[in-house]
Amino acid sequence: MISTNSKIIKPRVPFSIIREAIIAASDYTEQQNSMEVVEPQTQDSSSQGRTDFLLSFSTKVEIAKELVARCSSRDQSAPGNELQSTIRQLEEVIKSMAEDFSNVSLSDFEINYPLDTSQSDVEPQSASLGENGYENFVKGMYDRMGRNDIEEDSNVLPRLADILQPAYQGFLCPLTKKIMDDPVTIESGITYEKEAILEWFSNNVVCPTTRMEIRSVGFSSNLALKHSIKEWKDRNEATRIRIARSALSLADSEAMLLDAIKELQVLSQLRRCNREHMHNAGITEQVAHFLQHESTIVRCEVMQLLRLLVEDEAGKVIVANTRIRALTRTIKMISSYNSSERHAAVSFLLELSKSEMFWDRIGGTPGGILILITMKYNKEADPFSAAKAEETLKNLEKSPMNIRYMAENGFVEPLLNHLNDDSEEVQMEMVSYLGGILLEDEMKTYVAERASATLIQMINGGNTSIRREALRALVQISAHPPNCKILVAAGIMQAVVEEILPRRINSEPLDSPEEAAAILANMLESDAEGSSEMKVSETGHTVVSHFFIYSIAQLIKSSMPEEASANLVRILLSLAKLPYAMATVLSVVMEIGAIPTIVEFLNSELEELAVVAAKLLIVLSPHVGHAIANGVCKTIGQPEGLIVGYSAERITERQAVSANLLAKLPPQSTPLNLVLLLQDTVPVILARIEELQRGEVRGGGRITGHYLEGLVGILVKFAGSLFVQEILKLALSRNLTSVFADLLVRAGGSSEVQRLAAVGLGKLSSQSVYLSKPPAEARRRSARPVSFFSKSTSSKEEKTASICPAHRGVCSATTTFCLLESGAAERLLVCLENEDSKVVEAALSAISTLLEESVDVEGSVRALSQLGAVRSVLGVLKVHGREERVVQRALWLVDMFLEKGKEKEKLSEEIYNDKLLRTVLVSVFNRGDGGGDSKRMAENILRHINKILSYSSNNLGM
Repeated sequence: MISTNSKIIKPRVPFSIIREAIIAASDYTEQQNSMEVVEPQTQDSSSQGRTDFLLSFSTKVEIAKELVARCSSRDQSAPGNELQSTIRQLEEVIKSMAEDFSNVSLSDFEINYPLDTSQSDVEPQSASLGENGYENFVKGMYDRMGRNDIEEDSNVLPRLADILQPAYQGFLCPLTKKIMDDPVTIESGITYEKEAILEWFSNNVVCPTTRMEIRSVGFSSNLALKHSIKEWKDRNEATRIRIARSALSLADSEAMLLDAIKELQVLSQLRRCNREHMHNAGITEQVAHFLQHESTIVRCEVMQLLRLLVEDEAGKVIVANTRIRALTRTIKMISSYNSSERHAAVSFLLELSKSEMFWDRIGGTPGGILILITMKYNKEADPFSAAKAEETLKNLEKSPMNIRYMAENGFVEPLLNHLNDDSEEVQMEMVSYLGGILLEDEMKTYVAERASATLIQMINGGNTSIRREALRALVQISAHPPNCKILVAAGIMQAVVEEILPRRINSEPLDSPEEAAAILANMLESDAEGSSEMKVSETGHTVVSHFFIYSIAQLIKSSMPEEASANLVRILLSLAKLPYAMATVLSVVMEIGAIPTIVEFLNSELEELAVVAAKLLIVLSPHVGHAIANGVCKTIGQPEGLIVGYSAERITERQAVSANLLAKLPPQSTPLNLVLLLQDTVPVILARIEELQRGEVRGGGRITGHYLEGLVGILVKFAGSLFVQEILKLALSRNLTSVFADLLVRAGGSSEVQRLAAVGLGKLSSQSVYLSKPPAEARRRSARPVSFFSKSTSSKEEKTASICPAHRGVCSATTTFCLLESGAAERLLVCLENEDSKVVEAALSAISTLLEESVDVEGSVRALSQLGAVRSVLGVLKVHGREERVVQRALWLVDMFLEKGKEKEKLSEEIYNDKLLRTVLVSVFNRGDGGGDSKRMAENILRHINKILSYSSNNLGM
């Protein structure tokens, strides 16, 4: 308002113009603040006229303000012509404003006084422009102001509302110059804001306005003015909401959109009824759509506004029913790299999580629980988000389903906290979740530490359903070996054994035999030594006692579900691996005749049962192998079922252990070998070996290697039964010598395959001397001679046929299994360089068959020497000098070379000159072994060297 006594206006200014401006502005302000202007019943051209008037008038008011400000900025020395020019411009503007008023008919407006502005359905108390009018008004003002810079911090929307709903001058406190909230009138008759005047009176006793002395600092509340201010605030805030909504709908620029959102944020915090107006006007739903805006700044501001709007349950309902996936967008924003966006999103989600309506919705949103858990444990990087995420999870855990989601994502504290709930219904739900989710190993240990005692109490409790679910949970926990000691300390052994045995003994049905047996099997597989010492009954029995083993074996023989049988066999397998329990296991198994039952399990459709049964039979085979072999032969579909009938595309553990079972059974089991032969399993085995070597069969590396070992082992088994004519013919026709020789260099990375191949060659070679025939007889058998010393022969040489230096007859790989003629000897010598002592030992054993008494030893020594065998064997002594079995076989060969070889002196000198070899020999001589063979052979070699070198005039002192 312009004051006539202002020092800023020069005395030369025409006061009539100033008064005219004051009167015009005052009249308009009074009309706008004391009356409610309501839209006419019909919308016609008069609506556009009102809009044009308001736009024109508001624009001219802004121009007048600018001119007055220009006058105010002049100092007393300013040239009079400039001031007169400004005054003339101001006069023209005010005249134009007066003309606008003269052209507006009051009949265009219906004047009503508000009755109850507190109702939520009261329309904004301003010139009713209609939605289009508000939008045009806002757009026009933005266009004139050029407000497009989003970096500007000044929001223009409140000023637009003040144009349509200006405040009375009397609403302003003379002290604070702000609209009063609690107006009080003092002794001078002037009204002030209560807090402001109280503060003034603490230091002054005069009226701030009149400067009159105040005798009493008392005051009275100005209720009429207070009510008028409240009514004006209602109208003003309603108008601000309408304007902000119009700006929101227009969204011509990011600046306009941000102004609207920030204005709504302010209004949302002022009063709850403003939020209700926004809900009713559709603003809440409208704002939610801007979550998809491309601007990060806009999304952040929208999220902050939504957080305010959903403080009411009505706002939460609206957000829940929006067509856009607000939760999905929010979860995505929580994972943002922008900290402001992340903080806004998690704060909004926290507000939503306070409502039961959103518990399951948030939990069911993909990735929601997981990202909150991740954020919770990321306190160092983002403490704010971590705290909000923790609060949100605390709210969400009020839903049982969310507790499960949290546990599935590695956050099990809520589940464990509720596990001890007094309500059986809650206990049942929590323990069922614990048994149903897949825990990582680290989490299994944490759960074992926190919940073992509670779960074991549940097993001992009377509720059958809870007991079963507790057992399921313990199955998973016990599957992690480090948890064994924790569970044993909590008393699990006796609890699960009582769950398995007593009810069966009393002829009562087993509630959870599968789970209880699985827990005990897990415990024994984790720590059989430690677990075996624990008492499992009140009478003091342990798991290695005859009573317990007998009870388990009886359960295996009885009709049990296959899953339970698999776990019972696992228990027996773990006990059979204990040296001090093996005798009891064997005794019980043979006593009750359990072998046929276990063999029957090989045909089970449940792969786990078939696998564990085969493993148990493998462990028992060294002791009762013939009984197992007989049982296999008597079982329908066996033994060929252990080899054929499987998919060739992928190797399974069942195939691997089945093949190894057949390989481990006694090679002297002629009926089993003949059945395998008659069922054409050998072609299948050879084909599978070739496929594995070419890499055509899929499977895990360990399983594939184990399967190959089993297949080769079966062939070795045949090689050990050559006394059976049918098997001898098979070995010759399938050229097993070449098969084993090839496996020495194509073992698929398995040392065991190399060892088995060497063993097989040794078994075949031991029969060569009996199969080798003189040339004449060999020709009668149509055997084609192959010279060991040349790779190819002429026709004349073929007719004369070379004699094998070892077997004194015509040899070949296909007719006599000869290691020399087949080239297998060279490959065996290469194996002597292997780091695995078992492979070296097997290779030495196979080579030794060429130096047995039944062969021409001198011829073999000569042939082996040409292949460099002497140096290879000496190398074995230097590398494996501490391994008794290897040393013994190597010394035997060296002794034979010194005794039968023609280059004794050269060999003796080589050994003598090699300090390491001399050290090994002396060490073996001094150390010896249990039987004295190594000591004796070392002594013989040293004497040979001394004798030979002494004869050559090279003395060697011993």
